[in-house]
Amino acid sequence: MKNLFKILSLSVLGILLVSCEKDEDKAVISETSSGRVSADKNTLVLSELTSNEAVISFSWTKPSFNIAVVPSQQIEFGLKGDGFKKSATVDFSNDLTQGSATHAAMNAAMFNIGATPDVVNEVEARLKTSVGSAAFYSNVIALKVTPYTPNPDLVYPKINVPGAYAGAAGYANWTPANSPNLFSPEKNDNYRGFIWISNATGDNGKYKFAINQDWPGNKGDDGTKTGKLAPDGADIVPPSAGTFYMKVDWAANTYSSVLANFGVIGDATPGGWGADTDFVYSPATKTYVISSIMLNSTGMFKFRANDDWLLKIQPKKNDETLASGKAVQTYFNAENTVDGDPGYKVSEAGNYKIELDLHNSAYYKLTVTKL
Repeated sequence: MKNLFKILSLSVLGILLVSCEKDEDKAVISETSSGRVSADKNTLVLSELTSNEAVISFSWTKPSFNIAVVPSQQIEFGLKGDGFKKSATVDFSNDLTQGSATHAAMNAAMFNIGATPDVVNEVEARLKTSVGSAAFYSNVIALKVTPYTPNPDLVYPKINVPGAYAGAAGYANWTPANSPNLFSPEKNDNYRGFIWISNATGDNGKYKFAINQDWPGNKGDDGTKTGKLAPDGADIVPPSAGTFYMKVDWAANTYSSVLANFGVIGDATPGGWGADTDFVYSPATKTYVISSIMLNSTGMFKFRANDDWLLKIQPKKNDETLASGKAVQTYFNAENTVDGDPGYKVSEAGNYKIELDLHNSAYYKLTVTKL
């Protein structure tokens, strides 16, 4: 019995020793001095023309800690008054105490925090030092930043739609790196966009979906023709020629397409509200064009698909008067981005060229130019 008691006592002592060792290993990190950051300027006007050039330089003193660590460091940005709830960072090597950010890097950061392009934004910046999951922050400095509208083709994730149709659309047949794309405006696995197919007979209109501008990981129909995808699946055959609005859920392996041939209609046009003037796709510009149409300045016009009112291209919220030659972002009502039923106007009557650029679902673009 004594031996049994000794064994139990030794076991309990061993457990306590192990527990003590584990507690001692859990050293708590804390700052012994805070970092400080400064910048060589506080007003920035960003430009895409000099996107790869440095626009601002930061200098900082690193924080110190109670134990030896190898931290990572970033300059973090947020809109003034937001408390860095929505933030973006520019990374710097942990051996640096100063560094510069380019126009492109700053513009990307501004885009990610929700800054408004082409106007002055009140922005805050600070040094963020991370040790594992712990983050430590410096003083906050104030900046006035005027960003530019970023190229949406470089900002949003995309998948490729290679196929036999692509050459006639101004791309290259069966070439993922030179094919139309579907984009993800929400930056998730859901992609959408418009694809023009000039000929659906035989093999001419076939297509598949690819990613990373290459064939590995491509997906086609799973063989059931029910909107389901499979890795290396079968070529997809469109039901007809025309413009199709396609949606792909890459994670769920599903796809859909609906015909969407657009035209312009309205009491500002020669056909009034009773007849559409159809767009013609231009492979040279990869846009939809009405080369010449008379528009009056007293009426309104809208863009609708298939001579019906279900699918429309519209302003975001209010009726909008367009300036000749100035491109504006426009919206597709089926994507729940339009409030109400607004339309477009021109301030001066005359013959106009109308051009719709639908190649990127994150930024549809409309331009009217007086001839």
